[in-house]
Amino acid sequence: MAFKRNPQVFPARIAETTIGTGDNALTLGGESVFPLYSFDAPIGNPPVVGVEFSDKGPRRDVAGIAAFYEGADSLTDIARRACEMPGASFVCLNLESADPNGDDMPVEDAVKLAAEVAEAVTKPLVIQGTGNADKDGNLLGKVAEALQGKNVLLLSATEDNYKGIAVGAVLAYQQKIGAESAVDINLAKQLNVIIAQMGVTNDNVVMNVGQAAAGYGFEYVASAMERIKGAALSQNDDSLQIPIITPVSEEAWSIKESIVSEADFPEWGPAEQRGVDMEITTAVACLASGSNAVILRHPDSVKTVSDFIGSLM
Repeated sequence: MAFKRNPQVFPARIAETTIGTGDNALTLGGESVFPLYSFDAPIGNPPVVGVEFSDKGPRRDVAGIAAFYEGADSLTDIARRACEMPGASFVCLNLESADPNGDDMPVEDAVKLAAEVAEAVTKPLVIQGTGNADKDGNLLGKVAEALQGKNVLLLSATEDNYKGIAVGAVLAYQQKIGAESAVDINLAKQLNVIIAQMGVTNDNVVMNVGQAAAGYGFEYVASAMERIKGAALSQNDDSLQIPIITPVSEEAWSIKESIVSEADFPEWGPAEQRGVDMEITTAVACLASGSNAVILRHPDSVKTVSDFIGSLM
């Protein structure tokens, strides 16, 4: 007897969130099927890949990254080069120098760098904060003001600082924000609800529900994303009908497998290839679990994951 497939399409739908402006705008979300289920129904806005670079410059100690950015010395040159990376749909500036536990760059200086990058790029821009709730609450609000009209995505608003970021970034300056929670569907929903209570609608938000490298507790990330997508679509939970973005690069390039030398572990092979493999593996797992966008670093990773998405659509 011939196999008869029954497509699983839901009456519910993930909200669409657009970043960037004009012809360079990019829309995340909008699907009514489970992640990558393009065989059940067309996915209007396929998942996308972004490329991350630090305000300190790219990783010059990784040969493939160094080669790609060769000759790009200023931050604006680096930003322009990032926009040219094959497979990249958007770029992400990591303001790590502003971290109070690191260089503690003054907010004014970090805002100036963000503004310079925003003027230089030709693709939608994501600005990643320091991870320090107090500093980001001030920093991202000031960035939102300086970049008014650019429609950038600011990562991230947490339970500790969402009020200032939601009001400043979205309501006052019409930017988009990331709602960052710690790998738990209930925490993600709670944050989305209280952000909505500020008057911020779903189409101005993406979720960052947590991240981990494959093999390092990633099963919790996968489980959280799968439960979120399931509740959003099958239970029509509008507080979870928001696109998901996952910063992969920082986790993937900081674990032992990506940083120890080949001399110390010759059986593991070249360190750079291990990092690329970890970045690709984690990113693909995130997409299969429910992420609408992943942020990567290495040119080989960006192209490979982008090609993977294209092969399924």
